[in-house]
Order: sequence, then C-alpha cells, then structure tokens
Amino acid sequence: MITKLLVKNFVLIDELEITFDKGLNILTGETGSGKSIIIDAIDLAFGARASKDQIKTGTSGAYIELELENNLVISREITLTSSKSRIDGVLVSQNEVQSLRKNMLDIHTQHESYSYIHPGTHIGLLDSYGQDEYGNILNTYRETFNNYKKALAELEKYRNVAQENERRVDFLKFQMQEISEAKVENPNEYDELMNERSVLVNAEELKNVAFSGYTALYGREQSITDILASIEKKLAKASEFDSRLSEIAEVISSSGINLKESSNELRNYAENIETDPHKLNLIEDRITVLDKLRKKYGPELCDVMNNLEKFELELNEINFSQEKITQLTQEVDNLKKKSQELAVQLSVSRKKLASILSELIQKELVRLEMPKAQFMVKVETGEELSINGYDNVEFLISPNTGEPLKPLAKIASGGEISRVMLAIKTIFARTDKVSTVIFDEIDTGISGKTSQAVAEALLELASSHQIICITHQPIIAAMADQHIHIRKIQDENTTRISVRILDDEARVAAIAELAGGSGTDGEAIQFAQKLLSQAENCRKTCINL
Repeated sequence: MITKLLVKNFVLIDELEITFDKGLNILTGETGSGKSIIIDAIDLAFGARASKDQIKTGTSGAYIELELENNLVISREITLTSSKSRIDGVLVSQNEVQSLRKNMLDIHTQHESYSYIHPGTHIGLLDSYGQDEYGNILNTYRETFNNYKKALAELEKYRNVAQENERRVDFLKFQMQEISEAKVENPNEYDELMNERSVLVNAEELKNVAFSGYTALYGREQSITDILASIEKKLAKASEFDSRLSEIAEVISSSGINLKESSNELRNYAENIETDPHKLNLIEDRITVLDKLRKKYGPELCDVMNNLEKFELELNEINFSQEKITQLTQEVDNLKKKSQELAVQLSVSRKKLASILSELIQKELVRLEMPKAQFMVKVETGEELSINGYDNVEFLISPNTGEPLKPLAKIASGGEISRVMLAIKTIFARTDKVSTVIFDEIDTGISGKTSQAVAEALLELASSHQIICITHQPIIAAMADQHIHIRKIQDENTTRISVRILDDEARVAAIAELAGGSGTDGEAIQFAQKLLSQAENCRKTCINL
C-alpha cells in the first residue's frame, strides 16, 4: 500500500506531497487539472519509462518518492541526461523496481493496463482462485514435475558421458586384456629374469671360473688349502716354544676350513651350471613381453600392476554409469507417467473452475453495464508438459454482440478496460496479491445506473485493496474513504498544480460541482449530501465493514 507520494519539478508540479489512505482514494478535479500527472508519477516511481520532457520547464531535474506501508521508500530521479531509481536509498536497476511492482501495483488507464491484461498471469490467477479446489493436486504435480525434470537432466548427463566412454571402454578392455594375459604377479619378476638370463648367457665362462677356483683351492697337489695346512702344522709345533704362535695357527686353521667349504661350493656350482638354449629362449621371450608392458604401463612392473587395478576401477565406474542409466530411465518413465496423470487431473479441475469463473465475471460485467459482453476463461490443453501441466489459460472477452471473443488486450475502449479489470478484480479479490490498484477513466461513457454499480464494486474491492481512482462521477466520488481534489493554477508566467485532501464540508462542495452545480448551489449541495448519505448506507449494506 502506498502511504505517501512526494513529487518535485515533474511536468506541471513544483512540489507536492499527498498522503494516501487504505481503502478507496478518489481523485477529482476539472479536466486537464493534472490528475493523470499524479498517476504518471506513481507509475514512474515503479519503473515506467522516463523522458526528459517530464522535467518541469526551467528546472534541471524531477524527483518522485513513494513511501509504502512497510516503510519501504522507492524514489526516481530524472535529469536531462539520466534516470536513476533507488530503494531505501540504494541505487537499483529498473528491472528490480518492476519486479517489486508486480506484487504491489496494478494501473489501469486508457493507454496501459498491467497484470491481468497479460496472458502470462492468467493461469496463476486461476490457480490461486482454485487453491481450495485443487491446490494439493497442483502442489503434488509441480513437485513431481520438478523431480521428473531433474531426473531427465541427470539421465541426459549420464547418456552423454556414456557416448563419450564408448571408445574408452574398448580401449580399457584392450589394456586390461594385454596386462592380464601376461599374468604379472611378482613385481620383482623382471629383475629376477634378467639375472637368470645373464647366468644362462655366460654359463661356460661361469663354469670355468668356478672350477678353476675349486682347483686352486683344493683340487690339486700343493693347493692353497694344502699349503695353509702345512703352515698351520709348523706353527702349532713352533708354539711349543712361543705360545703366541698358537693363536695365529688357529686362525690359519679356521681359514683353511672356510676355504675348503668354499671350494666345495665352487665345485658344486661348476658341476650344476649348464647351458640351456630352450630355457634361455623362454626367458628372452618373457623379458620381451615384460619390456613391452613396462614401456606402455611402467616404467616398473609394480606400475604395470597398479595400472591394471586403475583400469579395472575405471571400467567398473563406467559400468556403474550404464546401470545408473537403466535406473534413471525407469525413474524418468515413472515420474513422467505420474506427472501426466496429475496434469490430466489438473486440466479437469481447471476447466471446471474456469467455467464457474467465466459465469461469475460475466455477471459482474452485466452489473457494470456491459450486458452484451461475453467473457471466457479459456483453458487450452496441449501435449507438452510444463510447470503448469498441459494447460495454457487466457481470459477472452467480446464486449459487444456479434464480436468474436478476443484477448483482453484487444479491448479498444479505456473505460471498458477499466470496468473489465474491476469485474475481474472483484471476483479474484480473495486471492489477488497486488495491494494497490489504480483506475483511470473507469467512468468513461457510463450512465448513472452504471456509476452506482461501479461505485459499489470499487467499494467492495477497497475492502481488500488500496484503490486510487480518478473519476468525474459524483456517485463514485461519494464512496471515497479519502477524497483528494486536484486543481490547476495559472498566472501570467507559470502553471502549477495544487492538491488538497477534502474534509466533510469540502467534499459536499466538490461532489456538487461534479454533479454540474457549484459549491454554493442549493440543489447541487442537497444532491451531494444525498449521495454521501447513500454511500454511507451502502457501506453498511453492500459490504461487511
């Protein structure tokens, strides 16, 4: 709800401040007095397109400020070169202001009509009204549909990955097969084979060296062990004369024993070593296999074995993806089927409610003196699921007999637009979230009887919304909770606008003037008093206030 409007240097306004009340705020004044400028100022504050032509002549910039009931302040500054909007003093974009507007303000004039005119809002209005009838179905559908879309997106992701992995799977299987067929189990196998190969390649030389060593140590007369035995024997005898030699003799004896054992080992080595061309060929072949693996997956055999495990894990993950695709495909199918079932239920419920609403709004239009109008809440069921199910909803109207039903935006008459909006808003009042509604030209071309119906409808709507309405009809003005009079003052050099909130006495005079009299005309004064009395009675009988 708008609580205060401050305007400076805007069009014909030097500076003015208006305090708005809840309920029905009526703006009256002579034609051309500047009433629509007030509406334009509110429109601009909420993000409408600005022009430097709106700056009052002789000034450098215009300023508009709105104070809302939640102490939120919206302002708009227009200069010759720029336009800036602020919320609570913080600079914001026009998109942010217009986003705020959606839940706070509807303006209906000859030239513009927001919210209800746009087909995109119609399904939300219908669903808000039908919350008690099918709200649970709608909530369940949207939850199911969102889960369906999420599962579908995840499925597409896994399918894309699967396509990319097709070649990778074949390559992984080839690598795993290549390593597995080699049966690498011992990380030291390569080093052991290289050593064994070296022995086989050099077997004759190794045999000769070993036998030669054996012969020198033990296998001939005057061998090294024989010489050591002779020395040990002589030292043992000499130790009878010098005991210190006995220790040396023992060392030599021990060395002789060790050398004898070594000579035996050399003899056994020489006797057992042999050339084996077949075995050497097998080892050479195995080394070739391992060399290939080490080059591709190494450099060491332990790296080859680790890579085999890594390839197995990667393949398992890809296989898991295939399982996940199967699982997600089933989940997507189930969620889609459930969404389709719920969407069908939604369509049935919407069409049923749309028929009821069409009749209610049409009756309201008849009350507002549009007896020939035909109104339809059209629910068109498509084939593609969306967040709203299968349905598209649009409000259609034929204002006159013989004309086809058309979208609301096709209504030519500003007065008709305002009355149609009033009719719709009266029906949707209990679910409408917009707090402030502005009507301009709502009384264009209507009779006194219609004026009474429009006045009653406005009064009813004002019980749940703040209404700001420009009118020339005394019957409508008499219904005001707050009556604001606009006057244009001109002198030789300037034109300015004056705004005054009327007290009871001033209201009588203003309504008398609207009725075609003057503030001092006795009959007009009596008529105005009668209208005010009737309006007061209407408050008590028309709505529960």
